[in-house]
Amino acid sequence: MARANRHYIPGQVWHLTHRCHKREFLLKLVKDRRKWLQWLFEAKRRYGLIILNYTVTSNHIHLLVLDEQGRDVIPQSIKLVAGRTAQEYNLRKNRKGAFWEDRYHATAVESEDHLLRCLVYIDFNMVRAGVVSHPSEWPFGGYGEIQKPRRKSVLIAYQKLVELAGFATYDAFQKSHKEWVREALVNGGDFSQRQAQWTESIAVGSKSFTERIKEKLGILAKGRKIIESDEGFQLRENKATYNADFDIKKDDIAGKNAYLWDINL
Repeated sequence: MARANRHYIPGQVWHLTHRCHKREFLLKLVKDRRKWLQWLFEAKRRYGLIILNYTVTSNHIHLLVLDEQGRDVIPQSIKLVAGRTAQEYNLRKNRKGAFWEDRYHATAVESEDHLLRCLVYIDFNMVRAGVVSHPSEWPFGGYGEIQKPRRKSVLIAYQKLVELAGFATYDAFQKSHKEWVREALVNGGDFSQRQAQWTESIAVGSKSFTERIKEKLGILAKGRKIIESDEGFQLRENKATYNADFDIKKDDIAGKNAYLWDINL
């Protein structure tokens, strides 16, 4: 079961990644991916989780959230969603043992341009995996909901997403989001490959943003470095902390998660 972050920094957008135990394809059935989404909706209803985007794959999940409701909202939400999904699966399959990796990873993402890049990166997960040719074809991701907002069972906080992305209206944001995806499909480039900063970094954004996150971590930032890349700046662990053996095609998430909330799930 996941353990949440020991380093709580309020008011941030977080990209959360959580994978199934030993990278098993425990979410390969439609019913299990739907269950995860149903419990995500319940976490929103019960705790006020602010959801900006999501994708459920066959062996891991991506979740983009805003933390402005209090330090327990995200960890309690993940506890509910991950715990209930695992319990129902194990009961149905008469299975015992862990369903999820021990920890989930959280990356702080700066608003506006970096948030948009992270949003599209999440949208492209199953395109990178070769499962679909367009994000709209994957029904267990947030792209479809963003482009066609729901009236019932709404997961994404539409207006909050618009504000954080730096747009005046939802229509303008929606068109820009669609265009980013179209351009990425035409040109390939960054979104067609796994980008480690979204699943291994502690923070991604401008230099001032990553410096601010590092400063807030205080003594906990010891050994963590700010590095520059084509996409901006990242606050990273020592490279030795990470498992370099990744399957790019399947777009799996990091082998070790470095940034965890102070609550045991």
